[in-house]
Amino acid sequence: MGALSHIRVLDLSRVLAGPWCAQNLADLGADVIKVERPGAGDDTRHWGPPFAKNPQGDDTEEAAYFISINRNKRSITVDISTPEGQEIIRQLALESDVVIENYKVGQLKKYGLDYESLKQLKPNLIYCSVTGFGQTGPYAQRPGYDFIIQGMGGFMSVTGEADHLPGGGPQKAGVAIVDLFTGMYASSAILAAVIHRDRTGLGQYIDMALLDTQIAVMANISSNYLCTGVPPTRWGNAHPNIVPYQTFPTSDGWMIIAVGNDTQFRQFVKAGGQEHLADDPRFADNPSRVAHRTTLVPLLTEMTKTKTKDDWIKTLEKENVPCGPINDLGEVFANEQVVSRGIELHVPHPTAGTMKLVSSPMKLSETPVEVRLPPPTLGQHTDAVLSERLGMSAQQIAELRLKRVI
Repeated sequence: MGALSHIRVLDLSRVLAGPWCAQNLADLGADVIKVERPGAGDDTRHWGPPFAKNPQGDDTEEAAYFISINRNKRSITVDISTPEGQEIIRQLALESDVVIENYKVGQLKKYGLDYESLKQLKPNLIYCSVTGFGQTGPYAQRPGYDFIIQGMGGFMSVTGEADHLPGGGPQKAGVAIVDLFTGMYASSAILAAVIHRDRTGLGQYIDMALLDTQIAVMANISSNYLCTGVPPTRWGNAHPNIVPYQTFPTSDGWMIIAVGNDTQFRQFVKAGGQEHLADDPRFADNPSRVAHRTTLVPLLTEMTKTKTKDDWIKTLEKENVPCGPINDLGEVFANEQVVSRGIELHVPHPTAGTMKLVSSPMKLSETPVEVRLPPPTLGQHTDAVLSERLGMSAQQIAELRLKRVI
């Protein structure tokens, strides 16, 4: 029994932020029903290649993108533009604890599926809306895309190599961090609302915006600006406040050095036969190293080039100097620590045979996360959900399918 096995979630969201939130809740045991468009489904079903392969090695229709964010959910197809479809969603919402949606601001109101409409029918409903800019403000009606928000929210102003260096310029993250963080914040907000409802009996509305989230997760970078009034700039793989804290070349690749104190710095340069650098007043403490970064880093670069990546890491780990390799995903999933933690899962799937998934990082001792269901095929559970939740007969379901409502 998962920690949220008593919670029912109606997921009206598509693409990434909303489905990521719903998957977190599903991993914790919630019964999540994912509502998709008949015949098409969530946009990410078509975001490929790559697609999962069947036992014969041929592509299925299951896009890797969709697979990554929709495990432990049941999929139903409903056309919410029809009166019958709207009534199905309305009845399912009344049977649910939480509704998640990421439609444009005000779009669900014309269907009678907005928070105010559903609240009249179910006062203790928890309703979470995810949009680019929130429900208020001059940008509320604008569509929001992760890439654009990374730029607008300041992330790309501090990500990428410094402008004066080769390849310098703004760079987005390699994954859609704004969507993912918004999904995580939404999960936390929903759990807080569930606790509040259980204490008071009151539901509430949750307004999640990608732009708000992007600015929030700038963390110390935002704080640096608010404390100084000076906008931070790009440092590439370096750190604005700590030196040395960046990538360094070795004789056969790259490694990460993350020196957090003066003792670690001394151990680092001692391992490279350059302990005199720790005695130099310019490099004796972190503020001095930050001030003399442009002098120190080239000296350290020449030092790190004298050994292989593996030699450095073995040596520095013994000296308790934080360091690590830069792995590709093949190396990640082959890593002994990753293998021992069971990060790669193999689960049965109706079209792919066995599907590989990434496990949830949440490790709970009493209510462990389980993959109860693989990512669903489109509309896989429509008949079961309508029968189980709404008591519809096979004939009623067949008539709705004939009308293309489901």
